Amino acid sequence: MSAKIKHIAIVSDQYALEGRFYEAVFGMRTAADKRPERAVTVSDGYVGLNINPRKAGRPAGLDHFGVEVEDAERVCSRLRERYPAIQVLKRPGTRPFAGISTHDPAGNLFDLSQKDMENRTSVYVEPPREQPRAISHLALRTLHANEVAEFYVDLFGFERLAKKAGDTNHYLSDGRITLILMPWSILDYEGGGIARPGPDHIGFRVESLQAVKERLALFERCPCGTHHLADPDGVLLDIAEK
Repeated sequence: MSAKIKHIAIVSDQYALEGRFYEAVFGMRTAADKRPERAVTVSDGYVGLNINPRKAGRPAGLDHFGVEVEDAERVCSRLRERYPAIQVLKRPGTRPFAGISTHDPAGNLFDLSQKDMENRTSVYVEPPREQPRAISHLALRTLHANEVAEFYVDLFGFERLAKKAGDTNHYLSDGRITLILMPWSILDYEGGGIARPGPDHIGFRVESLQAVKERLALFERCPCGTHHLADPDGVLLDIAEK
């Protein structure tokens, strides 16, 4: 499969602390192209977490993800042909993770990149490496989950994974990372605070669940993980043993 999820972006009021958290808990490494005055990027050797400082008027939390493709213009042409309502934005050359930004039919943002785009750095150019703790999945809680799943399968060729009877989620794989599309309904929040649709949580695969559990607290819900927690900025995480 040629399209690969290569980075996940977080907006944070404490981006330096966020970076240290992912280094300490999950063994991620700071990218060689450090940009401490603008952002912090850590990597599991395959996927990068780009942690950007929050600007006025912008909410903190999970923000978007990035996909590396063989031919970005071909993907954009497919978008124009099959999804004319979706627009594409060329990004400034100062952005090392994206030459192009766009969105799916429900408005979830993602970046596009390819190997010969200018200003590519970090996980897009560094040799891949394996480590015991690594990102396994990204979950989006979205409107029109069926339509959105079909969009990613059609645009990127992501593989649909099997699921249990009655499970309303969609599980799409790029060969390594799973994109989970979880239906959003306001009725799910009866009696509690309402979370808007959008990126929901990040999943990690670890060598020892107990080693991580001893240091962190629980939150609940997601069929792909065994233990649930949050980073210092409240981004929800899911972990499970290999």
